[in-house]
Amino acid sequence: MKSIRLDHLETFALIVRCGGFRAAAAERGVSSSVMSQTMGALEQALGLRLLNRTTRSVAPTEAGERLLERLRPALDDIRLALVELDQLRETPSGTLRINAPAPAVDHILCPLAFDFMDLHPEVDVEIISDAAIIDIVEQGFDAGVRFGQQLAQDMIAAPLGPALRYSIVASPDYVARHGKPASPADLLDHNCIRRRYPGGRLAMWSFEKAGDAMEVAPSGRLTLSSAQGELQAAIAGQGIAHVFDDYAKSAIADGRLIELMVDWSPRLPSWYLYYPSKRHHSAAMKAFLDFVRRSTRTREPEKPD
Repeated sequence: MKSIRLDHLETFALIVRCGGFRAAAAERGVSSSVMSQTMGALEQALGLRLLNRTTRSVAPTEAGERLLERLRPALDDIRLALVELDQLRETPSGTLRINAPAPAVDHILCPLAFDFMDLHPEVDVEIISDAAIIDIVEQGFDAGVRFGQQLAQDMIAAPLGPALRYSIVASPDYVARHGKPASPADLLDHNCIRRRYPGGRLAMWSFEKAGDAMEVAPSGRLTLSSAQGELQAAIAGQGIAHVFDDYAKSAIADGRLIELMVDWSPRLPSWYLYYPSKRHHSAAMKAFLDFVRRSTRTREPEKPD
């Protein structure tokens, strides 16, 4: 058997993790052809086919599965050794990868990351906007952000900000034409801008007033998959939108939107940064966690005497 390069083995594991050459190439920052050539060289050196390739998918062969079974813990040990060396640095460096839903990215994570990068110029940050629940360790992320404390085992959560709140909004033109709903039940007679999640499920609208909670399945002609799209549609008079108030507050302030049923808007848990508890973190990740804790403390409202 010819000499095997460690980086070729890492490339093989990355292709399997990403589910294909294109996604792996994008993560590595190279072309798909480079990844294909690397795999070809590895398979030729081993004298075995490691991947079954079709036009739509890539999957490990039996030999590939056996190699991965031994390779993953070995690569984890190597990464751990590098992390332990990295912790000896006085200045944090490297890349942080964080997975988060779009609203958290827009209003919490990006502002935090910008300030953190100013403090630590040798740290690169990659933020992937994704509403799906994923295994952040399996997908190669250092941390994730989720709504409330929706945690898997062996995860630690740190709050990223204050409690959240949804706003029900519509344009002045829409209100002039259709009137204002006074209660959630009235929404059934209105054109609501619906949200469909990546998994296909339509979002329910939740309400609470004086301990009375209820959910409404909104109906309407327009269905979108992003809060930004819903906000634009509401401003354009296409119907009533249900969005985090961070999205709507500026449009409410300048009169482009009117907030409806304010007394029915419940307070919701904050966003949480979560990360593995049984994992040695890089110096960059430790610095980011410290920065998040300090930033969260400074944003907490003062308690009344």
